[in-house]
Amino acid sequence: MKKLLLLSNSTNHGEPYLGWPQEHLAKFYEGVNEVLFIPFAGFALGYDKYEASVKKAFGNFNQKVVSIHQFSNMQQAAKNAEAFAVGGGNTFYLFQQMHALGLMDIVKEKAENGTPFAGWSAGSNIACPSLKTSNDMPIVEPKSFDGLGLINFQINPHYTNKTIDGHGGETRDQRIGEFLAANQQTLVLGLPETSLLHVENKNIEFIGKSPAKLFNFNQEPKFLEPNSDLSFLL
Repeated sequence: MKKLLLLSNSTNHGEPYLGWPQEHLAKFYEGVNEVLFIPFAGFALGYDKYEASVKKAFGNFNQKVVSIHQFSNMQQAAKNAEAFAVGGGNTFYLFQQMHALGLMDIVKEKAENGTPFAGWSAGSNIACPSLKTSNDMPIVEPKSFDGLGLINFQINPHYTNKTIDGHGGETRDQRIGEFLAANQQTLVLGLPETSLLHVENKNIEFIGKSPAKLFNFNQEPKFLEPNSDLSFLL
């Protein structure tokens, strides 16, 4: 039985880090003694600093956290994990490290068998079949674009189709359209800020303040209202 919490973003402007989802995270990790944090996407910040930020946020609801980088044997730490939290940052670097360190299969197997798995931004992308709907710059080359495949559709986190005056580049919708033209059988869910997916086995609840947007090849995108059942996606 899968138990996933997939967040679009960690922080809203002017709010504490992981402030908006604290109630959801606290409920999600109820009964868990310690969460294993995977910080690789935030390498530019530094793993110790990233771990400290997450510990502070999780400490608000008395949840103990330890980062996987503190262990000499990371594979064994993942095998022993009671629950996972995967932080945001650069998705390409996260995928590169997870593949290089031999953690993908371990985390996938445990999450598919009920180990709670939460992620935000890049940490949500890695739960998808691939990283191909990341918004990030490809600063490194992972061994594979394959993700954990804990869900069978793609998430585009931080979704917005807003444009900047004078900017001539593609919109987010156009970028997703390019993905769909090359991956015609895959659905993409544009997940706006301050929203999340709560997955329990084959049930998905979409929680947020703004509609999500569902993209399917050669069809008009559909808006999905907040606080609705999206189990049909599985």
